[in-house]
Amino acid sequence: MMKNSMKVEFMSKSQNEAFARVVVASFASQLDPTIEELADVKTAVSEAVTNAIIHGYEGKDGTVSISCRIEDREIEIIVEDNGKGIEDVEQARQPLYTSKPELERSGMGFTVMETFMDIIEIESQKDVGTKVRMVKRFASCEN
Repeated sequence: MMKNSMKVEFMSKSQNEAFARVVVASFASQLDPTIEELADVKTAVSEAVTNAIIHGYEGKDGTVSISCRIEDREIEIIVEDNGKGIEDVEQARQPLYTSKPELERSGMGFTVMETFMDIIEIESQKDVGTKVRMVKRFASCEN
């Protein structure tokens, strides 16, 4: 049984979204994922981090943290911010819903995360922050 974990924190700057993708992809690579599995993880992380930066902090400085845990053939990724929180998580999970239409956002962030990950859980509290937990099972590890 494989077990490992890591945690990283960075400022809520849009430039750090690519950094987050690479860090999580590098950590996940020990599971020997397929190119498609790795792309799924990178896309979901990108969406979660972008949401934290754009919606959580709204251009203000803050910290985004990512923790990852590997056990057996799955990775758990938790993206957290201490931003403004989501007033209505169920509404935010609806396809095409965006709280920032003036930024021409597609409103598909949570939908994309749900498409590429096996589990997604969202905890949020107004003026406290948001925690997005995602789990991906790697079929490539079954061999």
